[in-house]
Amino acid sequence: QVHLVESGGGLVQPGGSLRLSCAASGRILSINTMGWYRQAPGKQRELVATITRVDSTTYADSVKGRFTISRDNAKNTVYLQMNSLNPEDTAVYSCNAVILRGGFWNNYWGHGTQVTVSS
Repeated sequence: QVHLVESGGGLVQPGGSLRLSCAASGRILSINTMGWYRQAPGKQRELVATITRVDSTTYADSVKGRFTISRDNAKNTVYLQMNSLNPEDTAVYSCNAVILRGGFWNNYWGHGTQVTVSS
């Protein structure tokens, strides 16, 4: 079995920063793309950022210049550094990973961590 566990969410004031982490564990042969998604109340889930195994990154326009995604392949962990947070960033943030297991690439999700930006 494979598990993705997020941490680092919480309550922060506008303009503040948070760093999210997501660690993958289990019988993992390799991890390809890892990413962060978010879903705000009443809205659809949206992509925040992705990173490939060779550190090629993509970002949603709304977070460019404020968020930075990174990963540690030795630890099977992806990070999301979030700066200059504003109330529109409030959402449940979930990590995603494409993992090679048993000869097949499969898509895995974490349960999510709440980020609330409020004064």
